[in-house]
Amino acid sequence: MKNTIIKTDFKFPGQKSVYHGKVREVYTLENDTLLMVATDRLSAFDVVMPKGIPYKGQILNQIATKMMRDTEDLVPNWLTATPDPNVAIGEACEPFKVEMVIRGYLSGHAAREYKTGKRALCGVAMPDGMKENDKFPAPIITPATKAEMGDHDEDISREEILKRGIVSEKDYLQLEDYTRKLFQRGSEIAANRGLILVDTKYEFGKTKNGKIVLIDEIHTPDSSRYFYAEGYEERQKNNEPQKQLSKEFVRQWLIQNGFQGLEGQKLPVMSDEYIETVSERYIELYENITGQKFEKADVSDIEKRILDNVSKYFASVKS
Repeated sequence: MKNTIIKTDFKFPGQKSVYHGKVREVYTLENDTLLMVATDRLSAFDVVMPKGIPYKGQILNQIATKMMRDTEDLVPNWLTATPDPNVAIGEACEPFKVEMVIRGYLSGHAAREYKTGKRALCGVAMPDGMKENDKFPAPIITPATKAEMGDHDEDISREEILKRGIVSEKDYLQLEDYTRKLFQRGSEIAANRGLILVDTKYEFGKTKNGKIVLIDEIHTPDSSRYFYAEGYEERQKNNEPQKQLSKEFVRQWLIQNGFQGLEGQKLPVMSDEYIETVSERYIELYENITGQKFEKADVSDIEKRILDNVSKYFASVKS
């Protein structure tokens, strides 16, 4: 698609390195500063789709920024500034090699595992007699090991994380505490918007002075699943699919077209018309999650816009 940003190759002042993630490009600058560009890439089943989704990067960046501001009283985060709709700047830190996934409902990956007969996920028991999209008695934390681009994240238990020394017990207990607090706040924010925060994942890092901070995105439709609260109970009672606000609709489209990221499966082609509907759906997600009207940024020359805005920001910091 035209007017999308798929990959960047900026040379920012003081730049030391760049890492290309599944969706974000992370530039390490001098003075322990990170600059993160949210691209319009779309990832599903840990596979990056070949075409970008218009405005997706802006949407993710702006939701994450708002949610970090709305939770910074609970959990410290890495964010310092967002000088451009697609750019976040903050403190560099060492990421933990686990993603903290928390689930309030039996949905998505957990539901798919449950249907195969499994009654435990990441060493955490799931009650018998549940059906898809039922609420768990209490939210469960089901961590995943972080994968490099193109590789699958893998479920892992708390016990295995500690046994393998991936995270120290002291730090892991802090990660769990932060995860539960963030999910509780996120659920409250969602409820105020007429939504249910079904499940989500958080990523954390440690600064040079040893402080654990929230990094990456938070409560976005890429990292979270939302249901509309209105009609939830009735749909469950009637065994009907829930009305969702997440990129699950993309996963379902891929599944219907014979793709789940498994070996030997061919990635289906997304037409420009379908991509346009995905973009419109992301805008709907933004407006429902934030309660604000989405304002489209100028996409006539996204790279130039980013460079100009970042340059102005650094000039203002120096002056």
